[in-house]
Amino acid sequence: MAQTSLARVFLLLYATFVTGQTVSSPAPSPLPSELLRQGLDAYHTGNFDVAIEKYQGVLKEDAHSGDAYAGLARTYLKQDKVDLAFDTASKGVAQAPGSLPAHTALGEVYFRQAKMVESEKEFLNGVNARDPDARACLGLSRLYSAYSLHAKARKMLERANSLDPGDPEIRRRWIRTLKRQQQIEWLQKYLSAPTNDDADTIHSLHTYLDFLTERAKRPQSNCRLVSRVSSTEAELKRLLTDPKHLHGYGLSVKINGQPSTLLLDTGASGLLINKKLAQKAGIEPLVTTKVAGIGDKGDMGGYIGLASSIKIGDLEFQNCVVDVSDKRSIVDDDGLIGADVFSHYLVTIAFVGEKLKLEELPARPGEKVAQATLASQQEEESEDNDSQSQGNEKPRDDSAANAKAPSPPAATASAGGPQDRYIAPEMQSYTKIFMAGHDLLIPTRVGNSPPKLFLIDTGAMMNAISPQAAHEVTKVRGDSDMEVRGISGAVRDVYSADKAVLQFSHYRQENQDMTSFDLSRISRSDGMEVSGILGFTTLRFFTLKIDYRDGLVDFVYAGPKQ
Repeated sequence: MAQTSLARVFLLLYATFVTGQTVSSPAPSPLPSELLRQGLDAYHTGNFDVAIEKYQGVLKEDAHSGDAYAGLARTYLKQDKVDLAFDTASKGVAQAPGSLPAHTALGEVYFRQAKMVESEKEFLNGVNARDPDARACLGLSRLYSAYSLHAKARKMLERANSLDPGDPEIRRRWIRTLKRQQQIEWLQKYLSAPTNDDADTIHSLHTYLDFLTERAKRPQSNCRLVSRVSSTEAELKRLLTDPKHLHGYGLSVKINGQPSTLLLDTGASGLLINKKLAQKAGIEPLVTTKVAGIGDKGDMGGYIGLASSIKIGDLEFQNCVVDVSDKRSIVDDDGLIGADVFSHYLVTIAFVGEKLKLEELPARPGEKVAQATLASQQEEESEDNDSQSQGNEKPRDDSAANAKAPSPPAATASAGGPQDRYIAPEMQSYTKIFMAGHDLLIPTRVGNSPPKLFLIDTGAMMNAISPQAAHEVTKVRGDSDMEVRGISGAVRDVYSADKAVLQFSHYRQENQDMTSFDLSRISRSDGMEVSGILGFTTLRFFTLKIDYRDGLVDFVYAGPKQ
């Protein structure tokens, strides 16, 4: 750069000597350090095109800038350009092998691609360095959450926040670890400034803040189990598409005394009911919201309401929240109930026997059995919150972000706080899965391909595979006769994938016809690549045992001989 500056001075002097006129010097280009700062500011505030321009400007001056490659890769991830992010992050590590930010950014891309082993290696590189990288701590926290290692995840998140409290993505996740009132205060700060969140995320955060505020007005109305029930059974009711075709199983649920049948759906969270049922049950609205799911008809309007009583079999819960859709029907049913509402129990879904069984989870050594509740709401009020809060998760204002800001309250995991996965002796044969919020993601092989993540979804009628994953292992063709419908209506582009062999848990399912359609919305929401769905057509032949607390699922085959 010094030689370039001298050359410019020489040319200016020569031009002045020849023409006799003074030639003004062009404005000096910003230094790479200044461009990096501008790129980071643009990234934090959602100006992604500007961020890309700044980072590319740095690389023109210094092709070995690990910071620039890292910033560029993260920006591409925000734009959901995963392949481009991977190419950029890989080049960054090759050009700057000693750069912690470059390795961390590659770890973030690996995580988005659901390459867990590779991502952990990159994150550990930054966490164990002499000067640890805050983003590596954040990445490892997300990874540990997916592994159901909740205590380790909390520790890494706190470490990330202590290293760089000004990083809004770290702050956004950290806020969810606080008590309700602290969450309200910090979310207000966060949402009062520009962020790089997309419109759906911003809407979700505002809805969540409104929800917290309304719940704070009712401090004595937390969801609770009326009477102690350590185990219970309930009948599963057949739900028919027509007199000859079964599309799922439902549960009889009384909401404020109003009977209903809700589809039991491991791919959903909480209780979602239609407008008609909500009106009959007299559901008290709390805040307006949007309801989204599979389909291309856009989000549905709705609201979050409060039910004074919810009865399921022998269980009765009081003061629990439900989501209400403005539609009078939800995929032709009264609504759906996510199996995660029973996450404080060991959940057994016996399709062949048509029974739902709930039992106490095995107590960890030295731990008391926790009082069960209906997990129909985000656990917003507990300092011991160990949910996976993927968050779609920036305060950018000075009061919250810079070094002069008051120190945030500590969110220390206590003895009763987040705990790591515990595999009881009687559960050694269970399959370890990955958790993304309520989603159950199981490594699945399609043919001879490397394992990919499939969603365990009893609410999906058929197995599905993303077009990208399908093209790797089988043939895909358009199918105008195939229809896929979800909460958000019909899917526009549906394809048919040739038969393939599915291998998951201890089982190998041959000759499975699969539907293929875009699953990118699920992948973006979960923060990991979801390549397929194990639907009802396969799951109906199994008894499923689900331990949401520890991220464990057991499959017991009970269907026809294979």
